[in-house]
Formats: sequence, structure tokens, C-alpha cells
Amino acid sequence: MPRLSALTPETATGRSQDLLGELVARHGQVGTMVSTMAHSPAVLGGYLHLSRAMGRAKLDRKLSERISIAVQTQQGCGLCLESHVAAARKLKITEEEIDNARAGRSADPKITAIIELGLQVYREPTSITDAQFAELREYGYSDRELADVVGVVALNLLTGAFNLLAGLRPDS
Repeated sequence: MPRLSALTPETATGRSQDLLGELVARHGQVGTMVSTMAHSPAVLGGYLHLSRAMGRAKLDRKLSERISIAVQTQQGCGLCLESHVAAARKLKITEEEIDNARAGRSADPKITAIIELGLQVYREPTSITDAQFAELREYGYSDRELADVVGVVALNLLTGAFNLLAGLRPDS
């Protein structure tokens, strides 16, 4: 059972009411997570800004979804994990590679390296080494793509932690 209730443009107040109203006007509806985030205009606004910004990331979407799957497997947000697995399937990532991402790896060492970086950013960013960065560059990852990994992880940390705090689950 959710711990926080979902709000609507009618029940939200202040900046959250404006943000929800704009989203509903543009999209017709919003998901439970977004409407529940409206309890905090700072969290909702931050999520919307970061989400839009990450839409312009250089990191390939197939890679970001694999990183997201690995992070959400660790974080334990079923709602986020379900969403990222569905997105991976739409991108035609195989079930084997989705399972690999859950385990923090890939059949391709280049993809494993970027997933591992994402997991380190999530768990222990101080453990990232210069040698690891050199390996990632040898695989052809640009500085922009490597920086984008932090954005992918940050967005997953925000959404997963929020959903867990709010008690939002796939069946909510």
C-alpha cells in the first residue's frame, strides 16, 4: 500500500499544482510516481529537469537502460526495474542481455565496463580508478558519455529512492 497519496492538479498546491497542470495538459495524464512527487515541488521539479536533461545525453539509450536495470536491481525498486526492463525490450535488447544487466554485466566486455562504472557510481564512487577510466576510453567511450553515466545513476537513485519511500510498487 502506498505511503504517500497521488495528487492531481486540483489537489496539489503552489508550484506542484502548476507543474502537474502543465504535464496533464501536454500528456493527458501523468504516472503515479510523478503525481506522488507533487507533494514536494522541489523533488518534482528536480526530477522533471533531470529527466529532460538526460533525454539529451550522448550515452546510447541501450546502454543507459542496461545501467538502469543494474542499478535498480541493486536498489530494489520493482517499479523502476519493471519500467527499465520494458524500455529495454522496446529497444530490442535480448532477454539474455536483460538478465546479464540485472547481474551487472554483458556478453560484450565494452558494455560490461560501462555497466560496472554505473554500479560503482551508485555504490562507491571513490573506488573508480584511473586505470578503469583508461580502459573505458580504450573502449571508445567519450568524456561526455562517461559523465552521462553519473546522470543516469542520479536519475535512477532519485526515482528508485522516491518510489521506495512512497511505497510505490508495480501493482500500485
